Amino acid sequence: MSSVLNHVMQGLDGHAVDLSGFLGEVVLIVNVASRCGHTPQYTGLQRLHDRYGKEGLIVLGVPANEFGKQEPGSDAEIAGFCSTNYGVTFPMLAKVAVKGTDTTPLYRQLTSKESNPQFGGDVRWNFTKFLVGRDGSVVGRFEPDVEPESAALTGAIEAELKK
Repeated sequence: MSSVLNHVMQGLDGHAVDLSGFLGEVVLIVNVASRCGHTPQYTGLQRLHDRYGKEGLIVLGVPANEFGKQEPGSDAEIAGFCSTNYGVTFPMLAKVAVKGTDTTPLYRQLTSKESNPQFGGDVRWNFTKFLVGRDGSVVGRFEPDVEPESAALTGAIEAELKK
């Protein structure tokens, strides 16, 4: 099975982001939106970044507009919103599709039952979280109602960071 980090994406700033550079780190990939009931989770995501970043956690925000059209802004607008309202300093990718015919290859791999049999399946809403281990394999999936600082998620992150 190939690593889910074998993708080159575009960042909100327009520069290429080679996800393979995150191999050896623990990565939390989250599809995000600015106008969602779960948007306040940016606070918890930033706290995870601040708390565990030095230990090897990368929080990776992936804006998407498939769910209720809750991420209508441009990449520049998204960057401004996240910085101004939540002080986001973790990496953010450019807006992509995370479901449907235009799904970005990263999310095709994350949601495929063939490449990710344990944690695959369609993303059902904003702020679905995929936890990726140091080897680039998906080791956990947390649905939108799981808060970033919940015991379930922080426990899984801490367990992966110890490996």
